[in-house]
Formats: sequence, structure tokens, C-alpha cells
Amino acid sequence: MSKPLLSEQKNLQHLAIIMDGNGRWAKQRNLPRIAGHNQGVQTVINIVDECARQGIRYLSLFAFSSENWGRPSQEVDALMELLLQFLASQREQMLENGIRLRVIGDRNRLSEAVRRALTAAEVETASGKNLTLVLALSYGGRDEILRATRLLVQQALAEGGDPAAINEQDFESCLDTLGLPAPDLLIRTSGEMRISNFLLWQLAYAELYFTEVLWPDFDAVELQKAIDDYQRRKRRFGLTDDQLDTEPKLQRETTD
Repeated sequence: MSKPLLSEQKNLQHLAIIMDGNGRWAKQRNLPRIAGHNQGVQTVINIVDECARQGIRYLSLFAFSSENWGRPSQEVDALMELLLQFLASQREQMLENGIRLRVIGDRNRLSEAVRRALTAAEVETASGKNLTLVLALSYGGRDEILRATRLLVQQALAEGGDPAAINEQDFESCLDTLGLPAPDLLIRTSGEMRISNFLLWQLAYAELYFTEVLWPDFDAVELQKAIDDYQRRKRRFGLTDDQLDTEPKLQRETTD
């Protein structure tokens, strides 16, 4: 992965979020789980708007994991219906606000109706320049890496290339996130402290932020807390503090 300039380390270009806690939010209120998912969708809408307002260019949301297929079929069906409703209700908003939709994950497991709706939304919003909304659907980091590896092997066999010559850029070109910068910050809600098979390759140098707040209660105030915490951190990318301190000076001298 390309390393950002040290002078740009504080810029939050790509935010990734594991949206966790919908079911617990509903349980606390003696509501069915779908009520929590419904409220979670409203939080998605609010956070997308806030990220666009703050000038964040990429927002990746872990919406449905490859493991989520193991949930009760009624819940899976309800989640897919919520996805279709979200795409239909937000179409005009995305177009008006310059939001581009990008979907990552194994689409083959999604229904034909969902695949059609996702493709249509991606095509219709392709010209959006303000924010790229990345939805991870039927997604697993290990699965993505396996699929990328298989594609690399197929290409090597077809082209007669040398496997030893494969580099990081070659591998990244086969990932679902081709063309997207690596996340700068990962937020996980609900108090869980793990990344749960999300963007395993891409999160190598991301800053991690965990909050006890359940996803349906996550709002602009909580988002700002995470951003403020990120801004206070020092991203080293394997370098030393001395290098971090001298690199900006060297850059200034080079450009003066």
C-alpha cells in the first residue's frame, strides 16, 4: 500500500466503520431486532451526511458480513429488504449531494433483485465527486484475500508471469477496494474490540477507535469525538518520532 506523505497524516480522507449494536439497542427497549436495524439505517443516513459535511472523501461501512448469512433467515430477509429500501429512498439524496456508491464483497450470494438494485445505484451515482460511500455486503476480509489470490494465480498462469515478481500493487489491483485509499481511521461501536474480518489487508496502518455507544445512538457528536481522538494521534508508519519531527521540516525546506 502506498504510504501517505507525513505532512498529510492528520488528514482524515477515508473513514471505515463497523456498525455494531443494533440488536442490543432493540433488546434494551424490548423491541424486535428489526427495530434496531431500522434505527441503524437512519444512523447511516445521518453519518453519511455528516461525513460529507466534514469533507471526508471515503466512508466504508461494514453492512453485512459473509458470516451474517448464518443468522436466522427472517432476519437476513429483513436486512435485504432494508437495503433495498435504503437504495430507493436515498437515490435522489445521493445524486443531489454528489455521493458515489461503491459496493464490495461477494455479490454472487446476494439475490438477483439486490444485485440489480446495487448495480443500478452504482451506475447512477458514478459521477459523484464529494464522497464515495463504500458498502461492504456479503463481505469478509479473508474471502476477499482468497479471491484476490486466485485471480493473481489465474493471471500468472494465463500470462506466463513469474510469481516471484508479484508485488503489493499487483495484489491490491485484485482486491475489491481497487482504486480506494487505505482507511485512515476505523471506528467500531458497541464496545466490542475487534475488527471481525473487515478490510484485513487495508487496515494495516489504520488508527482504531472503539466506543461503547451502540450504532443506533451514534451521532455527529460521537463521530466528532472519534475524529478529535484521531487528530491527537501520531501516525508513524514504522518510522521513529525523530523522523516524524524532521520530515515536515525537510519538506518545507524542499518546497521553499
